[in-house]
Amino acid sequence: MDWRGRRQSSNVEDRRGRGMGRFGRGGGAPIKLSGLGLVVVLLLGAFFGVDLSGIVGPQTGPTSSSSTPGDPQAEEYKSFVGVVLAETEEVWGRIFQASNLNYQDPTLVLFSGVTSSACGTAQSAMGPFYCPNDQQVYLDTDFFDVMRQQLGSQGEFANAYVVSHEVAHHVQNLLGVLEQVNARRAQVSEAASNALSVRIELQADCYAGIWANGARDRLNLTDDDIRSALDTAARIGDDAIQQRQQGYVVPDSFTHGSSEQRQEWFHRGYESGDPDQCDTFNTNNL
Repeated sequence: MDWRGRRQSSNVEDRRGRGMGRFGRGGGAPIKLSGLGLVVVLLLGAFFGVDLSGIVGPQTGPTSSSSTPGDPQAEEYKSFVGVVLAETEEVWGRIFQASNLNYQDPTLVLFSGVTSSACGTAQSAMGPFYCPNDQQVYLDTDFFDVMRQQLGSQGEFANAYVVSHEVAHHVQNLLGVLEQVNARRAQVSEAASNALSVRIELQADCYAGIWANGARDRLNLTDDDIRSALDTAARIGDDAIQQRQQGYVVPDSFTHGSSEQRQEWFHRGYESGDPDQCDTFNTNNL
């Protein structure tokens, strides 16, 4: 993946080290969420992003310095995210234009530990997520370290896959998919609601593959890059996470899809480059 020296998006907001920062940072008392606040955070993570709280554990003290502005790794991550976001703007802007639609660029918010969003409090343990209420992606870049150190993900393109997946939720929001599915989820059983969530997430994986296809030449993506994304998709499948967390799998509780499904849909998007191939709501496709 050849990303250095490329245009960075101006739609990155860096909140790291400000306000509701990482627990215990700055010498003050650690921030504590109420029981209800924690539930809200984890529910948001389970729907909008990847809830890894059972793997990562509570963030109760200083962690790596990758979230501190000015730190070389922190600046590297910010530049990387800026380039990936710019590439999503390029690819999706072109796709929307071809359909006579206007693509509205999302904002990507970098934060440390805890921050606020229009969807409630965002916490690093919940993983990256997209908030449709403010059309912003929220990311604590320490998540990249967690992916590498605790999930075993390898390669920079694994991180790009995560960003492009969250931007894909923005695409779904602009197309009205999120609103329609949320309305439907409120009318059905928990198991049926989970199944609809899986379809949303798998479509986002497919759209992430669409983006990779569109950015392939500019970023000089290699087969190893794509294998990195597919490997990461497998590691954050519901079955893989549940097996790691609790030692058994409960398919009816899946909200993001199995490892095999997440790999399949990313690959489908990447190979086709055609958003019409990402219809996860067609029951014949799952």
